[in-house]
Amino acid sequence: MNDESRPRPVFDPGIPVADRAVLAAAPERLVAASLPAPAPPAVTAATVAGRMLWIPAFAFFYGVLPGGWLRVFFLASLDQDDLVGGALRWGRLPVLAMMLTPALQVLLLLLGQQEAAVLLAAVSFTGWVVGALRHLREPAAARAVREHHGRYLLPADFDRPAARLLVRAQSAIDAVLRSQSHRTGLLDDVGNTVVLPRQEWAIASTLAEHTRLRRERVVQQTERLSPRVRALLEPQERALALSARSVTVRIEALEAYARRVGEADDAFHESRVLAALPEQNARYRDLLAGTVGDEMAAAEIRGMAEDAHRTERALREEVAEALPTAPELALPKDHEETH
Repeated sequence: MNDESRPRPVFDPGIPVADRAVLAAAPERLVAASLPAPAPPAVTAATVAGRMLWIPAFAFFYGVLPGGWLRVFFLASLDQDDLVGGALRWGRLPVLAMMLTPALQVLLLLLGQQEAAVLLAAVSFTGWVVGALRHLREPAAARAVREHHGRYLLPADFDRPAARLLVRAQSAIDAVLRSQSHRTGLLDDVGNTVVLPRQEWAIASTLAEHTRLRRERVVQQTERLSPRVRALLEPQERALALSARSVTVRIEALEAYARRVGEADDAFHESRVLAALPEQNARYRDLLAGTVGDEMAAAEIRGMAEDAHRTERALREEVAEALPTAPELALPKDHEETH
């Protein structure tokens, strides 16, 4: 299936906006509705035991002991170029906390505030435990992919006829949403941004069901069935054909709407051209007025050229008249004899 007949993923508009954004940002994680849903993350006994040991040790090292300073010194000993980036891997607030907490604890102990130092250590330890537990949660993208499986459809969910129809619908919807009339608010913004995604999802859902039914029919191998059984399947064929025709009519309505929007764009463009005509006409009039000055300047330049030509002829005539009477250079006789 080439790119022209390959539809984009379609999401159920009922999916929360935040989850839709997460799903759209991780297309490589999406699982086709025609495939089994992803399994929830499995947590084994070994994993639980390891986390029960690792999380307290992690929180004690960074939340109570000066683990932040030790980490910085360790990175510095490795001559890492990205020392600051390595230290800030958890963010500015955790780094600030693990740097300042040991210093505050020492200060409190020096001031004789042992209870406050212990309380600070307990709060810091709890905070790092909570942070570690949040880090171990299922990634948001994986959770959304699993929880909303079947409420998004991928190219793999459509066979070639269904994909072609869905591409037509998506092209029409894109033409409307990208139109100048929509961007400038000349159309029903709410209708386009709310109704059109619903139409896309309804069309995609129907086409995905068509695909599933056609794939089931291939598995049935009707050529191996008796005429009587094939006759029982004929109503199903007619129902599928009627549904396909119905969704095609809906897509044709979308395409007709897109054409009307295109015509509205042309009319809007034409109106802008007409609105700019007075100012443009003024500029053209100024341009024509400038041609009068060009003609006058050209005439003046031609006159100057004729004057220069007359001056040249007068000078040449003077030179021609002066040549016969021009005196010759008389050389001394001694000079003539020596030669």
